[in-house]
Amino acid sequence: MSTSPRPAPRLPCPTCRRPSLFAPENPWRPFCSEACREIDLGAWASADYRVPSEPLDPGVEESSANPRQGAARDM
Repeated sequence: MSTSPRPAPRLPCPTCRRPSLFAPENPWRPFCSEACREIDLGAWASADYRVPSEPLDPGVEESSANPRQGAARDM
């Protein structure tokens, strides 16, 4: 009984949705090309992607919003 290696999966490219080889042979994985990788990097750099969070209370200063930050300063 021979065991042949499973073919690498093809997943949709996060940028253009075309099939992209998800294997070490693809230097841009999970993207299909260097162009799609650069488009994604540009979107992060221009803040098109954001991590959701709760809005800060307008009366709270940003430095007091993170109690760990103030504790480290007091030591």
